[in-house]
Amino acid sequence: MSGTGLAYPLEGGGAHSHSASPAGLSATEWGMLSFLLSEVAFFSTLIVTYLAYLGKDQSGPTPAVLSLPLVIGTTICLLSSSGTVHLAERALHRGAVGTFVLCWGATILLGAIFILGTGYEWYGLIVDHHLTISTNLFGTTYYTLVGFHAFHVTAGLIVLTIVFILTLRRQVTQHHATAAKLTSWYWHFVDVVWVVVFTVVYLAGR
Repeated sequence: MSGTGLAYPLEGGGAHSHSASPAGLSATEWGMLSFLLSEVAFFSTLIVTYLAYLGKDQSGPTPAVLSLPLVIGTTICLLSSSGTVHLAERALHRGAVGTFVLCWGATILLGAIFILGTGYEWYGLIVDHHLTISTNLFGTTYYTLVGFHAFHVTAGLIVLTIVFILTLRRQVTQHHATAAKLTSWYWHFVDVVWVVVFTVVYLAGR
């Protein structure tokens, strides 16, 4: 399984602290891109597996039990968080720390709503429809795919929260714009992955 560590130093992580490659990217940025490409392969495997077993169950709940209105709402929150994290990253690059804190905090809130919505959805599936990861093939592939995405979102929220706390303690400034940029790349990635998962599971799969 691909890792989800987002390890890069805040100290010395300024926008101009790393020499750029001929392609215009620093070594740290290339490292993040390599990590995200490995994650693309990981999620591609999960999505293909989900599609391969879709409709193969002989009994038990089917994708029809999924709550589309709820997931549309949480999806709007997650996609909106891509906008707020972008605004935050650009604000820090300009040195507007106050705007950064506001937009970064909004990103955390929207991401948390998405995770809470996922938990609420799972609660309903387990209690009302008796769908667990061991119920049938749909349950196994659904919880694995959506669960790993939720895990990645949670990992992103942890990093976002750490940066937010450090900013409130005045330990994050314009000189740490690169760290904020790489975090925003990861967050955009989990949002894009969710668009694919949402389309496959909640639209095409129903």
